[in-house]
Amino acid sequence: MLPPSPTRALVLSLALVAQAAAGPPASSKRGLVFTPNSSNPQDNYIWASQPSDLSWYYNYQEIPSPAFDNVSQSAFEFVPMMWGKPGDVSDTAFFKTVRQLVQDKGVNITHALSFNEPDGPAAYGGSDIDPAVAAQIWVNNFEPLRKLGIRVGLPACTGAPAGLTWLKGFLKSCSEIVSDGGPTKNCTYDFVPLHWYGNFEGLASHMGEYAAAFPNKTMWLTEYNLDHQDLASTQYFYNTSAEYMDRLPLVERYSLFGAFRSDVSNVGPNAAMLSAGGELTDIGAWYLGRPATGVHPTTGGGSARGVSGCQATAALVGTLFATVAALLSF
Repeated sequence: MLPPSPTRALVLSLALVAQAAAGPPASSKRGLVFTPNSSNPQDNYIWASQPSDLSWYYNYQEIPSPAFDNVSQSAFEFVPMMWGKPGDVSDTAFFKTVRQLVQDKGVNITHALSFNEPDGPAAYGGSDIDPAVAAQIWVNNFEPLRKLGIRVGLPACTGAPAGLTWLKGFLKSCSEIVSDGGPTKNCTYDFVPLHWYGNFEGLASHMGEYAAAFPNKTMWLTEYNLDHQDLASTQYFYNTSAEYMDRLPLVERYSLFGAFRSDVSNVGPNAAMLSAGGELTDIGAWYLGRPATGVHPTTGGGSARGVSGCQATAALVGTLFATVAALLSF
């Protein structure tokens, strides 16, 4: 991993925005961060209903969700995840479970995700794992998965600056383990997951930092949203960021965090894809590739007018100029 300088990150942020503003929209990369609703289980089936732009999902677990048992893996790809650390660092249960899905149950697992926000405390949803411990678990579980032909992603750190520091320590420890006192080797991975909560300009900058640190690797935005903001700003962020990621070749997949009702949302009611009554909001409908519903996240009434595709493209161009200004003033 290269140490990202502020100038290099700004240049790459600029390049990413320019690519997105100029290029045609890509095929659907959208996925689902699935958090099942036990109080209103009917909500769970919304995400696999048609029409939908969603092509994959993960659920913070290593086994598929029963709600999607009647949907084929080819239609809605399940991506297993090792959320946190097992009680014993030598435990290989995750690897064995995924291997069993592939070899015994015939599930075509092609990708796997690792630790969820290991740089973050448990109180805020992080798995809070020491980088050296995470490296040993990785070697025991994820290196063998690659031998099965499964593409694996690095741990998904928070959007804080400490995330890159954690990943640097993780990769250093991982290299030491696989080298085992001999010639230097490195742990292998195929893509880099990211998390982000904040405005679009911050998202573009964060992606630029990761592009500088991990050249030649694609990104998965496995959690992102504009949290705790007014409805108009949240809709604007969604439309702008979705078009940005659809157009950007560097982004392989993305999944908006918000597949739940507004009254239980921990990112604010306006970021939720379902109203308090379980109806798709405008953002929820747009995310599935459907027309706006006009459903307000909290009241169920008419919502603020959404941002059109032309407006979203204009926002990308505006961000391009803003990034140029930031670069020139650096």
